Amino acid sequence: MKKKGILLAGGLGTRLSPITDVVNKHFLPIYNKPLFFYPLSILIMGGVEEIQIVSDEKSIPYFKKIISKLNLKTKFFYQIQKKPLGIVDGIIKSKKFLKKSDFILMLGDNFFYGQYLSQQINELFKKNNAVLLIKKKDTKGFGVAKLQRNKLKKIYEKPKKFISNNVVTGLYVYNNNVINICEKMKPSRRGELEVTDLNNILIKKKILNYYNLGRGSVWLDAGSFDDLLKASEFVKIIQDRSGFEIADLNEIEKNYL
Repeated sequence: MKKKGILLAGGLGTRLSPITDVVNKHFLPIYNKPLFFYPLSILIMGGVEEIQIVSDEKSIPYFKKIISKLNLKTKFFYQIQKKPLGIVDGIIKSKKFLKKSDFILMLGDNFFYGQYLSQQINELFKKNNAVLLIKKKDTKGFGVAKLQRNKLKKIYEKPKKFISNNVVTGLYVYNNNVINICEKMKPSRRGELEVTDLNNILIKKKILNYYNLGRGSVWLDAGSFDDLLKASEFVKIIQDRSGFEIADLNEIEKNYL
């Protein structure tokens, strides 16, 4: 069965207003490429052969136009999400695309870099239902996982008090059966179907695992102007020093598919 992935590229992008009032944030540049190229490269690096991009109706034609010019072997599908109703809503809307496949879910504003990322993603796939964690000193503004005896105890969405250094990144692997759970979920107070709620349901059922990104790996949630600037500076330095392009989708596809 082919590996399938979902790239969530909707949302309001309020922290990047007023630019995002007229442009989807996933088209904004990280140095010399649009933001969504970076998470897309991780999916391809992980051996994902079919990818569905979930976004708003206005943005879908632009995703199609950009990707059509790349001449990739990876098959792309597109799903309109008329309103930003949450990450879990994106999973539900991808039910037809997924069919009976397990899948990897990637947030379109997440930036990863590391030497062994492809191996780490493959390890994540083996864990069935799993979240990808990374240790950070400053956890403010992030979802955080509490561990007990090397098992997930609970995930907290942007807690005010310190819980742990284990930050939940925007990369998840799920068994196809999770869709049934998603369809039974109720919206949160802010009117969205939250991925944190889904993960805590799976924790209670004792079917959610985790994988820790090790030292040498970089993760950025590029949701603010500072994040975009930091990511751009990082990419420029790495490319200038190494002579290789980060998120060169054609080159990555040749090496990993």
